[in-house]
Amino acid sequence: MRILHVSDCYLPRLGGIEVQVGDLVRMQREAGHEVEVATATPGEPLSGVYRIVAKLPFDLPVHPFGVGHLLRLMRARHPDVVHVHTGAVSPFAWMGVRAAVRLGLPVVVTVHSMWDPVTRALYRGLRMLFEWHRWGLVGTAVSEAAALPIRGVAGRKVPVNVVSNGLDVSGWRSSAVVRREPDDKAVHVVAVGRLAPRKQPVRLLRLLKEARARVPQETPMRATIVGDGPARSQMERYLRANGMGGWVSLPGRYSRDQIRELLFSADVFVAPAPRESFGLAALEARAAGVPVVARAQSGVADFVRPGKEGLLGRSFEDLVASVARLAGDRELRESIAAHNRETEPVRSSWPMVLEGFEQCYRQARTGRG
Repeated sequence: MRILHVSDCYLPRLGGIEVQVGDLVRMQREAGHEVEVATATPGEPLSGVYRIVAKLPFDLPVHPFGVGHLLRLMRARHPDVVHVHTGAVSPFAWMGVRAAVRLGLPVVVTVHSMWDPVTRALYRGLRMLFEWHRWGLVGTAVSEAAALPIRGVAGRKVPVNVVSNGLDVSGWRSSAVVRREPDDKAVHVVAVGRLAPRKQPVRLLRLLKEARARVPQETPMRATIVGDGPARSQMERYLRANGMGGWVSLPGRYSRDQIRELLFSADVFVAPAPRESFGLAALEARAAGVPVVARAQSGVADFVRPGKEGLLGRSFEDLVASVARLAGDRELRESIAAHNRETEPVRSSWPMVLEGFEQCYRQARTGRG
């Protein structure tokens, strides 16, 4: 099958969408498909990647004449299906949708983010203006939590399937055989993510502070928060103001290999963002055998069940209680960790993800046919 992926952002940028689309392209090629990418992200030439780039401030991944460029590319490459990847608002990606619809090509649109009330209102307005719900699109979302608001806006004419983000599960499960050194008795809490205000990283520090206050002092704790972003300086001020620098560290951005190594020593993984559409870092932790604490309303709930793979909470207070409970209950931690090591998150394995998208491609092609 000839597949053309369209995404505002792509490698060499590093982010959730970029990494996931890059991995999907690689896995589809290994499965024997002819796969190409159209993106507005500048960068070095890559095989099968068409960079439709305009000279804009800050290298913004947008092109004012993207539809025309994409029309010419699609006419030249003749894809069997166009697979578009969007965040909350992705102008270049939606140009790809417009171009494919004008050429009568089957289109699958994957939404990688959670639509908040403002985003839902925006797409309702665009639906009234352009009637995009009549374009014959097939939608996918990365979790049930992310799919729910999209279905509410799209209506019955646009099927919205759930296809999980993909992960090489075996690569992360191998880390579970590594054990901490016996003399390291501190309960190690780990979080991974961009330090951006929408992720509420300072609220994460407050969560750790309140959880620490509930755990007996004779139980040592330490925490590592991996990532970088505009909220880092605010977090550093919070750590200084609350005397947490001795047990909470902010080491910055890690590579995936470094994160895998970090999870060797983790006892608890925390993913506190309430509007997390999926939570790839949480899935990596779960695959590595680490108990996960997350919001019940987030996409993490697709692969974490309370008491099985971790603990879920509907409020900040619930998350504090969950972290404190796991930190203070070694038997519960070890029980969940053993379950995570012995079972695979099958829905997120690449064979399942590839089959899920192929079903969507057939659905889109059938609709066009």
